[in-house]
Amino acid sequence: MRPASPVSVVIAAAAALAAVTGCTEKSDAKDGGNVVKVTATDDKCEVSTKEFPAGHVELAVENKGSKVTEVYVLFPDDRVVTERENIGPGTRQRVTAEVKAGDYQIACKPGMKGAGIRQAVKATGGKAVKRDPRLDKAVADYRAYVQQQADETLPLAETFAKAVKDGDIEAAKKAYAPSRIGWERTEPVAESFGDIDPKVDVREDGLEDGQDPATDWTGWHRLEKSLWQDKKTGDREKELADRLITDLTDWRERVGKADITPTSMANGAKELLDEVATGKVTGEEERYSHTDLVDFKANVEGAQKSYELLKPVAQENDKALTTELDKQFAALNTLLDKYRPSTTSYEFTSYDKVGKADRKELSDAVNALAEPLSKLAAAVVVK
Repeated sequence: MRPASPVSVVIAAAAALAAVTGCTEKSDAKDGGNVVKVTATDDKCEVSTKEFPAGHVELAVENKGSKVTEVYVLFPDDRVVTERENIGPGTRQRVTAEVKAGDYQIACKPGMKGAGIRQAVKATGGKAVKRDPRLDKAVADYRAYVQQQADETLPLAETFAKAVKDGDIEAAKKAYAPSRIGWERTEPVAESFGDIDPKVDVREDGLEDGQDPATDWTGWHRLEKSLWQDKKTGDREKELADRLITDLTDWRERVGKADITPTSMANGAKELLDEVATGKVTGEEERYSHTDLVDFKANVEGAQKSYELLKPVAQENDKALTTELDKQFAALNTLLDKYRPSTTSYEFTSYDKVGKADRKELSDAVNALAEPLSKLAAAVVVK
């Protein structure tokens, strides 16, 4: 979960994404018409009801504030049920989520930072969500995919950490981007835990108010700065390398227990495109290493994996949507292939070598995919 960037191109990208809706404008009457209106301002988060039937719930979000905001549905322990980032001032978005009976909080985060302004809500009733059996398999297959990515990430991260601890800056630089691929493919699952992402993937400008970069900034990007800008691996960097492995081991052990539903898979795919639009396309994510296109490709692969698993059901419910998604995924992947020597290679052009016009082309391709992808969650809800 990354902060909004002050750079104008980020604001433009967020504005473009903010026009995208998370589901159809009309709720499914067969699902009980579960619509919760969320009105966000710079200092309020108002909900139309604090109690609603469990099942497929639609958040109709309107940002009446002056800041870009995020809206979350949270479990009591702050795990994320669903979220939508980059909701621009004066815009509306709709998000479909599967919510079981229980207590939750709806949080608005003006400026996309902090704990947010929260409202306690309750989902009532014990009726199980009606779900196509193929979606249960999609969830199981996606859970296995996420676990595989975590399992494969840890040894790559250990190679990176060892190079840092050995003081081998060039080896650490070489190992840095590969160590992040599995994380970037499955980042929404990691973010759903609430506490892991800020430890391993936060940028310096993403620290919360009151946090000290000297002591509180940890993870990949802190080490990225040391390697590329400061050109050093001292005692603090060695300590942070060990800390990164500890936190990623925690992630690996927890991903198999993540709360995953078909709608969270679909919304997670959209979140990955948002990550691209507000970080990778702008160059803000990997500002020292310029390995943004590696992350970019991994985000797209993760989003496409979710889509492909959900596609059999989505195609029956909305053939036009899946046709458009197939087209836009293919177009974006073809465009990315221009920046690597081989489609079997994960070596990409350094992003500081990608000009303004080419970045605009990439941004347009991301937005062209994000618009239909935002409708995927509604397409997998049983009608």
